[in-house]
Amino acid sequence: MSHTTLKSGYTELVDRLNRFPQGAPPSDTLYKILQILFSEREAQLVALLPIKPFTADKASRVWKMNLTETQKVLDELSSRAILVDVEWQGRTTYTLPPPMAGFFEFSMMRLRGDVDQKVLGELFYQYLNVEEEFIRELFVRGETQLGRVFVHEPALSSENILHVLDYERASEVIQTASVRGVGVCYCRHKMLHMSRNCDAPLDICMTFNGTAQSLTRHGYARAVDVREGLDLLQQAYERNLVQFGENVRQRVNFICNCCGCCCEAMIAARRFGMLNPVHTSNFMPVIDEDKCNGCGKCVNACPVEAMTLVSSNDAHHPKMKKAKVAEDICLGCGVCVRVCSHEGLALRSRPQRVITPLNSVHRTVMMAIERGDLQNLLFDNRVLWNHRALAAVLGVILRLPPIKQAMASEQFKSRYVEYLLTHIEV
Repeated sequence: MSHTTLKSGYTELVDRLNRFPQGAPPSDTLYKILQILFSEREAQLVALLPIKPFTADKASRVWKMNLTETQKVLDELSSRAILVDVEWQGRTTYTLPPPMAGFFEFSMMRLRGDVDQKVLGELFYQYLNVEEEFIRELFVRGETQLGRVFVHEPALSSENILHVLDYERASEVIQTASVRGVGVCYCRHKMLHMSRNCDAPLDICMTFNGTAQSLTRHGYARAVDVREGLDLLQQAYERNLVQFGENVRQRVNFICNCCGCCCEAMIAARRFGMLNPVHTSNFMPVIDEDKCNGCGKCVNACPVEAMTLVSSNDAHHPKMKKAKVAEDICLGCGVCVRVCSHEGLALRSRPQRVITPLNSVHRTVMMAIERGDLQNLLFDNRVLWNHRALAAVLGVILRLPPIKQAMASEQFKSRYVEYLLTHIEV
């Protein structure tokens, strides 16, 4: 049945998903995915949940259901990684994550028998790799994106190390996380069902902090200590995988170890590179033409085809090639530097630093402003407003550059916010 005529809880759920900055464009394929992951009753209930984290008490009021039954439904959804449940100081809060990075990936992060993962993988491939609208919406809309690239730490020189900040290091995220988990790579697992996967490891993508706490509790990730986390990172370095993680400085929730052939972020970077779908690192490879012998190792290693071979214009060696980097699409991951056996490549700092949002609230507000969804974030009419959440959102807005503040004010037609933007110094 066409999604344009389907009148059900799934229609309401799609509307709910698209009130968040990271939505899911409607299509028949999306409805088939949701029908595998949710019962119709679950879809109707989840469609009523707030965007912001909530408690069982709040869900009970929203659903007009007694607390015991509410808790049973929340626990069931959390056990299937539809909701993320985080325990803090004896209190549990729940969040409906966006499809990506969220319950799409979680559904494939372990081998399970309660859903047909082959069918699910095929549907994900159709929705993400063939129809393309979802990936375009996820990675191209707005300037602030979901994820960023971490610099390949073995490629850093002693001089680079002086300029790299702690939040730019995947190793630092692993060492400082409150909880660490490793699960099956969603992208390669999906491609496995399409017989398109490469031989990169499956059990190597990591989650951290609140997300890891929930996923490890329900068996969607395996808890690891710092040492094993760093060992997995070293394996990723040795396989020339790119570290793609959450675009925040504090409490990063995921780092995927990405190959160029299977992983959605790298595929998006190749398809839409000129539109900057992925935030780069603060480094850029520079070629030493005296040392580059045109071997092509860097070209083969680059996950986004930013490295190419061109003529060296050497009259004495007319067939000689040399490497060239397309700076406008280069991620600055540094994989090319690591594979160069002639020291013909090195990393240098970009002339202008890439700005990384402070935390998930900051990133979400920025994404909402740029995508025209701020009103959904501020006025979630399905629940009572949480004033501390309002303060956090407004705090981010007040610290935005003037142009972004103007965009926020245009979307949020409130005299109160207009007053804040024009009269309060921060």
